[in-house]
Amino acid sequence: MAVALPLAAQTSDAGAPVDGGSGRIRTQLVAQNDVEISSEVAAKIDRLPLKEGDAFARGDLLVGFDCSLYQAQLNKAAATAAAATRQLDVTRQLASLHSVGAMEVAQADARAKEAAADAAYMRTTVGKCAIRAPFAGRVAKRDAAPFEYVTPGKPLLEILDTGTLEVKLIVPSRWLATIEPGSRFVVHVDDLDRDVDAEVVRLGARIDPVSQTVSLSGRIVGAQAQLLPGMSGWASFPGHP
Repeated sequence: MAVALPLAAQTSDAGAPVDGGSGRIRTQLVAQNDVEISSEVAAKIDRLPLKEGDAFARGDLLVGFDCSLYQAQLNKAAATAAAATRQLDVTRQLASLHSVGAMEVAQADARAKEAAADAAYMRTTVGKCAIRAPFAGRVAKRDAAPFEYVTPGKPLLEILDTGTLEVKLIVPSRWLATIEPGSRFVVHVDDLDRDVDAEVVRLGARIDPVSQTVSLSGRIVGAQAQLLPGMSGWASFPGHP
């Protein structure tokens, strides 16, 4: 992820963006999950309760569709499936009395399975008429409006997981001798002019052969409600002036 450097920032011998006076590494906060919610059904939006910037909890309704037509089709499919099942039971009873043959039983069984499959398909479709939040977060962008008719694949909302923010930065590869997952460091967030604690979560899979740098991902330690994805600052590691 490209990060714009202020005028005071320079590039170290190893190629990582650093503060020329202190050796701090330029960093940026990103959401752990950045998801674009899209429609899976063709329907009119009935409920769209959240606007850009609104917060939500896991399981909250994000989008609700008017699915009265799909519900009616489900009711019909369920009734057809129930009737086919009853017909299968009667056919089996008749077969036990030698009134019908095996072919009739097989045909009734096939019709019952087909009707059950149709009902299951409609239940799945109706289940997609309400989109609920997969995690707690905030709405970054709203691409639809209430009462708008949408088709499958239409983007509706972009949501961010703001519960656990990740810290993205690039460090000199020689630091790998002393930095590992779990190592603590401090991030000075420019937007808030304050320091927050962070820890290394994972290191990049390879070293850039030209700059001799490696990517590093960390996470903010503890609850920090004021922090938002996109904020940037400087990371300081103990023992790396």
